[in-house]
Amino acid sequence: MPSATQEIPAPRTGVRRPAAAPSLPPTLLLTLIALCTAVTAANIYLAAPLLPLIAHDFGSAPSAVAWIASVAQFGYATGLLFFAPLGDTVNRRRLVAALSLITTAALTLGAFSGGTTTLAAAVFVAAAATVVPQLLVPLVAARAPANRRARHVAAVIAGLFTGIVAARVLGGLIGQAFGWRIVFVGAAVLTAALGLATAWALPADSRPRTGPLFAGLRALPSVVRTSPDLWRACLRQAGMYGAWSALWTSLALLLTGDGGYGLSTATAGLFGLFGLTASAVAPLAGGFVDRFGAAKVVRSAYLLAAVSVPLFWLGGSTLWALCAAAIVVHAALVTSHVANQTLALTTTSTPATANTAYVVAGFAGGALASALAGSAFTQWGWGGVCAVAGVWLLLGWTTTSVRRGPGRNASATASVRR
Repeated sequence: MPSATQEIPAPRTGVRRPAAAPSLPPTLLLTLIALCTAVTAANIYLAAPLLPLIAHDFGSAPSAVAWIASVAQFGYATGLLFFAPLGDTVNRRRLVAALSLITTAALTLGAFSGGTTTLAAAVFVAAAATVVPQLLVPLVAARAPANRRARHVAAVIAGLFTGIVAARVLGGLIGQAFGWRIVFVGAAVLTAALGLATAWALPADSRPRTGPLFAGLRALPSVVRTSPDLWRACLRQAGMYGAWSALWTSLALLLTGDGGYGLSTATAGLFGLFGLTASAVAPLAGGFVDRFGAAKVVRSAYLLAAVSVPLFWLGGSTLWALCAAAIVVHAALVTSHVANQTLALTTTSTPATANTAYVVAGFAGGALASALAGSAFTQWGWGGVCAVAGVWLLLGWTTTSVRRGPGRNASATASVRR
């Protein structure tokens, strides 16, 4: 059976042939991609730990500006929908450079914004342009050996979650010491540096563009409809990511609020160190997927997440339970993500388009769940947030036990799906 590594680099997928050597040795290139992923992923969650500082600066209550965190996720989902499919047809080096510069400009605008409307607009644009990791993941998957594909994808995902942790921990510390605007300026500088460096280091891309620019976007419904494995991965991750997002984006309100723990922004930011669980678990999850298949790994991840919800509820008044819940939910999230994304990347002949559908579904689920969680926190407190997370997990879980018959891509995905 041909491996997905052999099948994916067809001319129409946009993945270059093996003859096109990378500018850097493979290990160094993978490391640079992981670092770039960490920095760009941090931009999506930059505002979440800074909400109390932003609210104070603009004379609002923290709960009144919580929607800005949701705006970032809607922006990211929008960017994924329009920009990520271009990875199948457009020169990646130019696209990565252009998007990095747009993100840098938007973050700079946010740093000098005078109100929540301008800040929200800047956050939306920055998040929409922060899709560089999803342009690079299909490339990493295509160039990896078939028996190590999930491990290579997991390395990039580890960078992604490290960036999320850095946004909360370093963002909170720097914001407390120097103000939230300095955090945005620093993020802009790092985005420009790592984004342009990665664009320079990517393998040469001489593919001629065939068809309309946004052909991948128009093909999305057909790709999802004809691949049951893909839409199932989309629904699974929307449920898992939505549950995590509801809890994680509302956590600062619990930790810093008068009705919660009353911590400073800097101290609350340190709580994000528990998210390093994801970075540690990602390589292990990749090995499990390569060995046992995606379906078994996803079911195990959902069981872990189900355990975390009552722990989070108990953590509303008990700090040790909150710490334990943070570790468990991050382990569940990254395990599910590695399994589902590896499956999404190998289930069709257009990996960038399939990856777009997968990540858009996840972030749309996350954005909706975090928006509902903000309202739930205002109305019912932390218990309402936990209820939103539980509902999202239940919705996602219903798709993990549905079996399918062999489809048109069954042979290409059997080693991942088993």
